[in-house]
Amino acid sequence: MRRILLIITFLAASVSTFAYDDIFRRPAEVHLVVDSANVFTTEQFAALTAKLDSFERATTVQIQIYTTYYLYGYDIVDFAQRLGEGWGVGQEGVDNGIVIVCKPKTMYANGEVTIQVGYGIEPFMPDAVCKQIIDNEMIPEFKKGHYYSGIDRAVDLCMQFASDENAVKKYMAKKERSDKIIGWFESPLFRVIYSILFMSLMALIWIGASSGVTVSSGRGSSGGSSRRSSRSSSSSHSYGGGHFGGGGARGCW
Repeated sequence: MRRILLIITFLAASVSTFAYDDIFRRPAEVHLVVDSANVFTTEQFAALTAKLDSFERATTVQIQIYTTYYLYGYDIVDFAQRLGEGWGVGQEGVDNGIVIVCKPKTMYANGEVTIQVGYGIEPFMPDAVCKQIIDNEMIPEFKKGHYYSGIDRAVDLCMQFASDENAVKKYMAKKERSDKIIGWFESPLFRVIYSILFMSLMALIWIGASSGVTVSSGRGSSGGSSRRSSRSSSSSHSYGGGHFGGGGARGCW
């Protein structure tokens, strides 16, 4: 009886492994957007698919988007690399593929995202740059539940970096200036100046009120909203056989 149970367990594990490995088998058609997690609306899905397809036709660079709630026991980086390698994202001999895998946050688990790049893209998108894209462009949007805008921003930057070697320098320089500005506002000197100005303003308002002068102010606000769906894209192109080797970054929220 024990032997039979062992055989059944082994067969179940084998079937399960084969089922997982099927995910990494190259599809007959190109699916540059696979939205298994249903985080995109129909319009968002179509816009993202059209953008990626158009970019591939113009540059041969393939950017693969894959959203899923299930990584089947794989680490998200390992999952993305296996997907890119198995599907052959990018062109063989050039290895110009980029894979973005997003596992949305649930009430039971943190959200995870990774950007993995082919060998040919690594010089344009080193690990530090991939990390900046994830931390600055994607996760802040994901925390609001805006998966499309976070992924769309990342796609736009990937397109810039993959087609213009100076784009990375400009982006990193802009980020450095932004960090300096934020650092100034968080510095002790700024807090002292702010406190002095605030106290001076309060004193002026008190003097004005004592003199019968009315101080008034006005303001306005605006807002927007977004939403989501499920499917995978296809195009007349084919995966070229690109290879992946560890270049990229990950993040969670």
